[in-house]
Amino acid sequence: MPAPGISTPGAGTARQVWRRLRRRPAALTAAGVLALLVLLALAAPLLAQLTGQDPNAYHDDLVDSARGGVPLGSFGGISADHWLGVEPGTGRDLFTRLLYGARISLLVALGATAVQILVGVAAGLAAALGNRFVGQLIGRLTDVMIALPVLVLGIALTAVVPPDFPRPLLLILVIGLLDWGGTARMVRAQTLALRGLDFVESARLSGNSTLRIARRELLPSLAAPVITLAAIKVPTAMVAEASLSFLGVGVKPPTPSWGQMLSSAQTWFRADPAYVLLPAGLLFVTVLAFTVLGDALRTALDPREGSRLRVGTRKERKG
Repeated sequence: MPAPGISTPGAGTARQVWRRLRRRPAALTAAGVLALLVLLALAAPLLAQLTGQDPNAYHDDLVDSARGGVPLGSFGGISADHWLGVEPGTGRDLFTRLLYGARISLLVALGATAVQILVGVAAGLAAALGNRFVGQLIGRLTDVMIALPVLVLGIALTAVVPPDFPRPLLLILVIGLLDWGGTARMVRAQTLALRGLDFVESARLSGNSTLRIARRELLPSLAAPVITLAAIKVPTAMVAEASLSFLGVGVKPPTPSWGQMLSSAQTWFRADPAYVLLPAGLLFVTVLAFTVLGDALRTALDPREGSRLRVGTRKERKG
């Protein structure tokens, strides 16, 4: 049975969380924005067929070769056929490339977050429930992983891997396996707090194995903080993917991603500002939406956290 005062995911808890989220317009707006982005990313092939555009097809007649490849027309070459204009230098349709770039950016961010959570939860539980040697070993390894410069190591690892290895999968593994330390530390602290409670002691005295206790007693109680942390980790992973692609060690052309588009757009800022602002704006909006939703989930899953924040704000104002 779950610990007193600790929420366990279920139908009742889901309804309570939904009621709390509905009272926060910012959270609903963020969820709507993310749902729209995911829907557009999933429907990218269909939308490309509807518009009659191939994201990798060059259109030399849509750029001015005399000016170095600047799109012909206003606002980056916007027209009835090219809703957001075309890419400078190549004439590729910008709308479809942004959609396909969203698929890569969201896939890498969600996949890397899943890897971080799985490895972090397993390491945190092992550190809290294992013997003293295992706990100290995982604790020191966690400290090392937290201290490592993730971006620098990511650049080094992605640069030495053979080019025929699938880049999205490589980015998922690199970002996920280098950034699980914070998750492990949080899970270890939560597990140590739960381990001494009556429902865990009762399960242990009943003869249940450590693995069974972790699976049936601890994991349901850890679900709320882990879900909250995952929602916060997604934008971090998305920024990491964009950074690696921007530096040229992420997704390789012609596969588009927002970070890769920003990398190639930096030389076109004056000639075609839209080519820079569109992927940068989409990345900013997506990261902001995930951050707002993660904060709302934190208070919705743990109302006591929201109460503590409100009380602290009142005290600061009075002071």
